[in-house]
Amino acid sequence: MGFKCGLVGLPNAGKSTVFNALTRLGVEASAYPFCTIDPHFGVVPIQDERLDFVMKVAGSPKKTPTLLEFVDIAGLVKGASQGEGLGNQFLSHIQRVDAVAHVVRCFKDANVSHPYQTLDPVRDAEIVETEILLKDLDTLQRNLSKVRAAARSGNTEMLKKLALLESIGEILNRARFPLPALHEDQKQAAAELNLLSFKPVLFIANLGEQADPGDPLGKKLEGFAASHAALCIPFYGKVQAEIAELPSGDQGDFLSAMGVAENGVQTLIQAGYAVLRLITFYTANETEAHAWTVQDGTHAVQAAGRVHSDFEAHFIKAEVVPYKLLQEFGSLKELHDRGLIQIHGRDYPVKDGDLIVFRVRK
Repeated sequence: MGFKCGLVGLPNAGKSTVFNALTRLGVEASAYPFCTIDPHFGVVPIQDERLDFVMKVAGSPKKTPTLLEFVDIAGLVKGASQGEGLGNQFLSHIQRVDAVAHVVRCFKDANVSHPYQTLDPVRDAEIVETEILLKDLDTLQRNLSKVRAAARSGNTEMLKKLALLESIGEILNRARFPLPALHEDQKQAAAELNLLSFKPVLFIANLGEQADPGDPLGKKLEGFAASHAALCIPFYGKVQAEIAELPSGDQGDFLSAMGVAENGVQTLIQAGYAVLRLITFYTANETEAHAWTVQDGTHAVQAAGRVHSDFEAHFIKAEVVPYKLLQEFGSLKELHDRGLIQIHGRDYPVKDGDLIVFRVRK
């Protein structure tokens, strides 16, 4: 799996439309609030030209791309943390995601209602941001009660955990965005509670069909995202959902006809990778070419463990071909003959695009 991303936003922000564009599952998209009640889960294989090239060079008969999972939940409204609307009860469905994609409406359409009558991307983004924070505070307080009770016995571990949770609570209560970076112990404690406020976030400016990337509403959201040290991706949700229904060979022509410069789905995926600092490496043999996603800075021995748990325990070395060399020569035999296969040990930091053969003890 590459990464798991939760889609959040107000009702009628276009989350289900964005989800359709990403996954082609065709979930219902309505002009009225709270159409999405049950969460939707979709797994998307990444279109990867590098994997296709690796497959060709290695002579592999099939390929296995990296997969991404998206979760679409009910729209959030102001007061969701106190039970308003339907959204709060579904936040638990995205608590285990790696990143949060915040879909914000930046299109005008009299036929699609808005829960607050007027269109204001910054206000809308702040409402959802606040409701997520309040949900996290509720989760934290419930856990703090249990830890405080356990700490009364004087247990050292519980006292340490109590101090950590209280320090996280202070940060959430200040509600100053962007939230400050946590130190490692705090990160681990926040991750154990699946607090959404500390997960990487990117904003999706859902634009109307006729809007250009410099649309004022989109720019307003872009400025808000920048103030939060976050990425903001312009996305033509309705157009992209229509493109997703076409055969891949026709999608480029449709994009050109609509005046859209690039496939927003791939842009969004790339943004997700950037936010999470993810890279892709490859393995290939006579059976298949396989793409693997890991955190930037992952060592070779850990990457081997992604391929197979036994590989990490029995790791000997990694034979590495950087993707640029593979492109340049287009032949594994020639790379071998020229002595260009790199040999690395367990601590080698895997690079994006590396083609790797792991040698392990049998």
